Amino acid sequence: MLSTEEAAAIRFNTNLDDILDTPEGKRIKSCIQCGMCAGTCPYGEYMDYPPRKIINMLRRGRLEEVFLSESMLKCVSCYSCMTKCPRGIRLSDILLPLVKEQTLIHTQQMPAELQKGLQNTLRYGNPMGESSRKRANWVKTAGTPIRILAENPGPVDVLWFVECYTSYCAGGQENSRATARLFNALGIDFAILGNEEKCAGDCGQLTWESGLFETLTDYNMEIFRKYRFNRIVTGDTHAFNAFRIRYPLFGFDYPLEHTTPFLAGYLDQLKPKLKKKLDYTVTYHDSCCLGRRAGSFDEARLLLKAIPGVKLVEMVHNRINSLCCGGGGGGMWLDTFFKEKGMERLSERRIKEAIATGADVLAVSCPYEISRFEDALKTVGHDKPMIVRDVVELLAESLGDE
Repeated sequence: MLSTEEAAAIRFNTNLDDILDTPEGKRIKSCIQCGMCAGTCPYGEYMDYPPRKIINMLRRGRLEEVFLSESMLKCVSCYSCMTKCPRGIRLSDILLPLVKEQTLIHTQQMPAELQKGLQNTLRYGNPMGESSRKRANWVKTAGTPIRILAENPGPVDVLWFVECYTSYCAGGQENSRATARLFNALGIDFAILGNEEKCAGDCGQLTWESGLFETLTDYNMEIFRKYRFNRIVTGDTHAFNAFRIRYPLFGFDYPLEHTTPFLAGYLDQLKPKLKKKLDYTVTYHDSCCLGRRAGSFDEARLLLKAIPGVKLVEMVHNRINSLCCGGGGGGMWLDTFFKEKGMERLSERRIKEAIATGADVLAVSCPYEISRFEDALKTVGHDKPMIVRDVVELLAESLGDE
């Protein structure tokens, strides 16, 4: 988490000169210009100013040249540069979001898809522009009991923060139905916010718009204070990222877990319930937020290996070296922009590795990745059929009729 001093500079000033006076600022100035960040960045070759050059321009007092470039439009907040930096500079947490915000102020034109996604999130509380009144409609199709706090506001153990893609998109709703089945099978006392929930805002913070992020944070924190619960669980890695790293600056102090490691904690109780054999060869994609940023690599693999019949195979790049799906940092709404620039979609690059394993199933732990990899499968040639499933969906399938 950020220090109080760093948090104050970021939240209220968003001024790089203020940041340079903090302990993190001193670490930024210690950059040895090794180029590791540019070399590990999946789109580094397309950037006029990768992180190393941004720090160089900062030292020279020429940052406005960076703000006027399109370099930060190509940053998908994958944390690769941060995890590989030999100085431990928190590039993706501090420096790059601030540069992105200044780029927004200086840029003449934001890509239309990204602009629409951010506007929808501000207006409707979700990037798809769907009515907030429809956020909990999927509950009617869950086939298992789901408590909505507005209808039954008593104390609850687990507040399940569902998020946008798993509330509105068909593929994401499969994730939600599976999660609800698993929670009920394990006897977990849980509830959701239903139509009171709004986007956690991670991509607003790590994309461009800190004001949007603060608006969403203030709203969600008020809703959290309205109810009594012991812990928050979410299956959205970006919401998990926001709650874990940024929300504490706004008073968030609730115990927090992502669905995948949360369920791994119940593996002893869950394993006897996984009775249906799934004859799948599965390869697992490590999410950037859950993997590189939070260090959760083993939990998903333990869950997959617990499913009868599943054979787990690894892609060439895995764990901390996993390739990004390209959806973070606003990348979900920049595919058209990337295509116009002649850039390969990162989801296509990753799906080629998945296909090379010979797996039947590409397993993920982030709702962004379902649609991204399903789209990539339509454009990348492959002989053997492959499907994309969240880990929780495979677990729920193995429950059979329980």
